[in-house]
Amino acid sequence: MAQTTPNHTQTVSGWAALDSSGKVVPYTFKRRENGVNDVTIEIMYCGICHTDLHFAKNDWGISMYPVVPGHEITGIITKVGSNVNKFKLGDRVGVGCLAASCLECDFCKSSHENYCDQIQLTYNGIFWDGSITYGGYSKFLVADHRYVVRIPENLPMDATAPLLCAGITVFSAFKDSNLVDTPGKRVGVVGLGGLGHVAVKFGKAFGHHVTVISTSPSKEKEARDRLGADDFIVSTNAEELQAARRTLDFIVDTVSAKHSLGPTLELLKVNGTLAVVCAPDQPMELPAFPLIFGKRSVRGSMTGSTKETQEMLDVCGKHNITCDIELVKTDNINEAWDRLARNDVRYRFVIDIAGKSSNL
Repeated sequence: MAQTTPNHTQTVSGWAALDSSGKVVPYTFKRRENGVNDVTIEIMYCGICHTDLHFAKNDWGISMYPVVPGHEITGIITKVGSNVNKFKLGDRVGVGCLAASCLECDFCKSSHENYCDQIQLTYNGIFWDGSITYGGYSKFLVADHRYVVRIPENLPMDATAPLLCAGITVFSAFKDSNLVDTPGKRVGVVGLGGLGHVAVKFGKAFGHHVTVISTSPSKEKEARDRLGADDFIVSTNAEELQAARRTLDFIVDTVSAKHSLGPTLELLKVNGTLAVVCAPDQPMELPAFPLIFGKRSVRGSMTGSTKETQEMLDVCGKHNITCDIELVKTDNINEAWDRLARNDVRYRFVIDIAGKSSNL
């Protein structure tokens, strides 16, 4: 039985991984009462992230079963705590990866709480009251309002859900390199998956020349025709790599399989930046010569803070950016997981939690 408190009196139905088999089953559990700083959210949609599979299978050795996954959550507020003044009943909101932080460190005080040493995740974390956090594969969520964001009215809630992880991850990398409001750069995107396709959309919306770098030649037509990429490089083609050498100002690497960063670094101009937002389960190769002979930088980036996530959503509202999704019913979560493990999705799965296929 998961750790709870006497304040956990609300019964909620959801879907949980009970062991490392990598499967979810229907699961009923308890959530806390809505506190003074909380909002209760009726969950409409929840995106499926590859992280969900890692936690379900205990790939990282930190899973606390049962695991109720889900950190790409969109829904409607049904309760508001007495200390909450920025949300009201009926608001369209989202919750990403963060559930709690210390609120006292320099990172928290400067709206960078995603780097707090005491950060706790939306699921498989430990909340302030000592209870284990359960995520968005469930009918409703109680969340501290300081980690909740508002969804622009023009964005559909199903295709917006993955922005709360995939979207903010690549947006943060763009923002850190001053690419949101400074057009005219040459940007590369390694990998055309859940993160990569959003990165292409951001790059074009922000006024950049975008090159997709992929191992799959078959993705070129979709990259160009559907997503608007300007160029396409097959990363296994030595001639194409040589022709594009020293042409890019910035590259975001979204590929979570083990790979060498050397060939990618060679595509950067002198003083170019490679932002790594992927998380391979084995170390990546970082050859010294492409790094030092090009005075290039490699930097890491993770999901953003609540403030940055809200900024990202507002930008998406302005440019009408959402994710390309496949909507799945709750009965088909395991099938979606199996397909995701084979990279058989264009480009993100989203669970129709409410079962309404609404137009919200």
